[in-house]
Amino acid sequence: MQSIDNDPGRGVSVVVPCLNEAAHIEAFLRNALSQEPIDDLEYEFLIVDGGSEDGTREITEKMSKLDQRIRPLDNVDRTASAGLNKGIRSARYDIVVRMDVHTEYAPDYVRKCVEVLERTGAENVGGPARTKAKGYIQQAVRLAYHSWFSVGGALFHYENHEGYVETVTYGCWKKKTLHKFNLFDEEFARNEDDELNLRIIRGGGKIWQCPQIRSWYYPRDSIALLFKQYLQYGYWKVRIIKKHKLPASYRHLVPACFVLALLGLSLLAPFDKVFALGLAGVLGAYSCANLSASLITCRKQENCRFLPIMPAVFATYHFAYGWGFLMGLMDFIVLRRSARSPLLELTRRRVMLKYNPESKLSHNLDSSHFASTLMQEKHSPTSKN
Repeated sequence: MQSIDNDPGRGVSVVVPCLNEAAHIEAFLRNALSQEPIDDLEYEFLIVDGGSEDGTREITEKMSKLDQRIRPLDNVDRTASAGLNKGIRSARYDIVVRMDVHTEYAPDYVRKCVEVLERTGAENVGGPARTKAKGYIQQAVRLAYHSWFSVGGALFHYENHEGYVETVTYGCWKKKTLHKFNLFDEEFARNEDDELNLRIIRGGGKIWQCPQIRSWYYPRDSIALLFKQYLQYGYWKVRIIKKHKLPASYRHLVPACFVLALLGLSLLAPFDKVFALGLAGVLGAYSCANLSASLITCRKQENCRFLPIMPAVFATYHFAYGWGFLMGLMDFIVLRRSARSPLLELTRRRVMLKYNPESKLSHNLDSSHFASTLMQEKHSPTSKN
């Protein structure tokens, strides 16, 4: 019998950590299963469930009976990093691709990942962070997500960049590479991909971004959820810095320095006019920069309607990340304690469905119809990318 950890076969293992995704898992799997074939490579899709309470596991089980490439697994530790490691250890094949339920993938996504991995010899490859959005706020968040003012020049936000980068969206690795770098660090409830990529780079490896690897991510759809997301990103970035003794990039420190300056000046302003003028100066300069970036971001006619909310969206990115970073400094550096429970929680809007185990899949597909529909999607010239 083949040893899954030590003797992987030729193929692609797609690992998908998830939790309470009953509203999205079927549509995701239909999209994922429509991936183009790659020569003689086999596929498997490991759906690693972190203890869903909304029927996600049951839906995955039902779909796995219609397509044996789907392999449901349980993640008792619930975090994405633990789920990814469970999937990697259980993978049957020598190439591992990460996917996310809230992302749509081009039909050639996995094929391009494998081609670029082989062509470049990089330890990790992936595509840029493309996005899609539906509602007003989500579309505004999407615009800001691709602005230099919110992301500080991170190359993976630029759709046309090809070359070596600090990190990529999701990732594709040889399984032996992931084991060489000791998999994902399960201490990290967030930023686990950044931390792994930092270890790869500092261990002499390379990370390559290719625009031909196409996927579309749906960002947060409310200001509150965006704030919670970037609060966690800032918070867990401190844990990465503590572990590696140095930030991956000094731009990660800028939001925290900005928020700290505002806090300090706000406390001192009542006691001295110099500090009050300093506070006014910092707020004035930031407001001008924010408004200028908002005008630039919304300069196209179709984006003008987002101008009223864009300054608030930019401020949410900056203040949430900066405040989270300061909280991380307090917890991980000053007090040397474990992460706070609220900063371990998911920041997606939870759509809790009442799952009926007797219900059919939403498309009412039997096994043969399900397979034939996927084949039609693979070869249709009008299939959605």
